[in-house]
Amino acid sequence: MSEQVTSQETTAVQAEPLQQAEAQLQPVKWKFPITYALLALLSLGVFTLLSPSGAVTQFRLATATDFITLPAVEAPSFATALVLSLLQLGLAALAIFAAARRIRLGIWHPMLFGTLFVLAFLVYAGAGRGAFIPMVTLLSGALMLSVPLIFGAMCGLVGERSGIINIAIEGQLLAGAFLAAVAASFFTSAYVGLLAAPFAGAAVGGLLVWFSVKYHVNQIIVGVVLNVLVIGLTSFFYSTVLTQDPGLWNARQQLPRLPIPGLSQIPVIGPVLFNQTILVYLMYIIVIALNILVFKSRWGLRMRAVGEHPKAADTVGINVPRTRVINTVLAGGIAGLGGAYFTVGQGLAFGQEMSAGQGFIALAAMILGRWRPKGALFAALLFGFSTSVGQTLSAIGTPVPSEMLLMLPYVITIFAVAGFVGRVRPPAAEGVPYIK
Repeated sequence: MSEQVTSQETTAVQAEPLQQAEAQLQPVKWKFPITYALLALLSLGVFTLLSPSGAVTQFRLATATDFITLPAVEAPSFATALVLSLLQLGLAALAIFAAARRIRLGIWHPMLFGTLFVLAFLVYAGAGRGAFIPMVTLLSGALMLSVPLIFGAMCGLVGERSGIINIAIEGQLLAGAFLAAVAASFFTSAYVGLLAAPFAGAAVGGLLVWFSVKYHVNQIIVGVVLNVLVIGLTSFFYSTVLTQDPGLWNARQQLPRLPIPGLSQIPVIGPVLFNQTILVYLMYIIVIALNILVFKSRWGLRMRAVGEHPKAADTVGINVPRTRVINTVLAGGIAGLGGAYFTVGQGLAFGQEMSAGQGFIALAAMILGRWRPKGALFAALLFGFSTSVGQTLSAIGTPVPSEMLLMLPYVITIFAVAGFVGRVRPPAAEGVPYIK
């Protein structure tokens, strides 16, 4: 036994120089350290130096209905922005040092840097405005705006991990919104609309996988055609049926909020995370479940095998076509739930093309998240937060042009799909028809 332990220790000692040599051979990646440095200098040169002298930025950390009401915070704009900018410069220097030494920093580093940068921007945007920046409202808006993006990103992840490119997320969201509104209006129940929405998304997913698996049609073309088809059908029924009798077919129905006792009373994050509708709680469950199942279950292993190497999967007895069909239909149902947010989730009647390109942003969030549930979640939250910041600052007034604020989520999307986040590798068999 002692000889075996000694042998293992000797092997480990011999492997250490090899691992160090491999690390030394890897090229130094300067993209992110340089980006951190440029953003820190932007924060120092714009957010700090352009803050009005003697101005104060006011933050409201609670709403009137919160169980615990925190007092408003008033921060001197110049001094606060200066401190936040110096902290960013410190983190940028740490990133440069780590890159030079080939040390990998944890996820805490970009999250902390991003938080400091956003706070500096908010301090600058609200300096001397005479209005409070409502942090709870801003964060709640970010979460709600992220709901369809998260559902759409999870839909794309399940489909593409199975080898099916899903460009039809936009159509699945829109179909879910349409059927949710019609069913909720007809039965005068938002919950009925919520139950109906996944069937609409699953139907679009079924068409996508039927043409892709049975007829081997180019999946990107099928996705684009399905988007156009859903837009045309919903617009036709909206103009011919829904507008003729909106009281029967397109009346507003809204899901009620279901606060979780105790958790919803936590200051700031409680009202944001735990005073939501059942649709948001379903989103939590789906993200957590996929994060576990995709990588730690037999279903997830088979799905990834079909998406990476379908021939090998078929060799060990996995039915590749059936797996792709089931997973793509399931993914469509997830997107249908996201579409329900546009109608019963917000208490709105259905409108033409009300998904407004959210399916394509969800696709970008999935790519930015590297086909992983956790990464796609954070990417979708980033897009939702950027939209919420633009809407909130436009309401209180800010020196930043409103057009630039509205551009934020789309600029982030362009950087994401352009590969700014680094090289991302999709599933190897994605978009490749499987023919025995």
